Amino acid sequence: MAPAACAHRLIFRRMIFGNNEVRRSLSFRKVRQVYQTLLGRDTVQPPYHHICQAGDPVLRACASPVDPEITTEKVFQKLLDHMKAVMRHYNAVGLAAPQVGVSLQIFMAELTEKQLKYYDSDTIRVREMKPFPLQVFINPTLKVRDYSVLKFPEGCESIRGFDAEVSRSRAVTVSGLDANGKPVTWEAVGWAARIAQHEMDHLRGALYVEKMDPSTFTCTAWQKINENHGRMELRYYNRKV
Repeated sequence: MAPAACAHRLIFRRMIFGNNEVRRSLSFRKVRQVYQTLLGRDTVQPPYHHICQAGDPVLRACASPVDPEITTEKVFQKLLDHMKAVMRHYNAVGLAAPQVGVSLQIFMAELTEKQLKYYDSDTIRVREMKPFPLQVFINPTLKVRDYSVLKFPEGCESIRGFDAEVSRSRAVTVSGLDANGKPVTWEAVGWAARIAQHEMDHLRGALYVEKMDPSTFTCTAWQKINENHGRMELRYYNRKV
């Protein structure tokens, strides 16, 4: 990132993610202006069309809550649409706002029948993988309902090309606001609960590597790398979303 871009992001952080006194002093109009800056045409600035990778400070910051009054604004809805487009472009099952460079408490998740075709029937059964429609959460909270610990391989588009076994609670309840700013609750079980916990970690500035079994950390393409004598490349972006 160019120095000018870094400076812009620092200024933005001070404006919207500063201390509580600064946040309270922002007028509704000013908040709208900030969101409009986020959603401008300059793709060098967030929200990005790509997914941020480990090392980007935005992935280590605790995301700030969203002002409920802004959720129905057109510019905020554009942000949600953008996140959905990026998530589906990467064929991801979940995405948090920090992953596109926006440090706000928003995440979405979706598991389709098509995505389940990548797994065999035994894996789907053991991991309790069931399709579910798009879930959008603003300012979410999470409560564990079943403390049974399940340990399965888990990946992240912000650590692309790797995965590791991570222990997660079997069932959770996620509460927050939906895409229209209305209260919503999701009872997630099995793989859905894993996805929810993973995305909530992003909003706290955490990555799965902190909870993984280090001995299982694996490059997902190691066999193909050997077969192709190392002539492989890992892309982080293919085309405009």
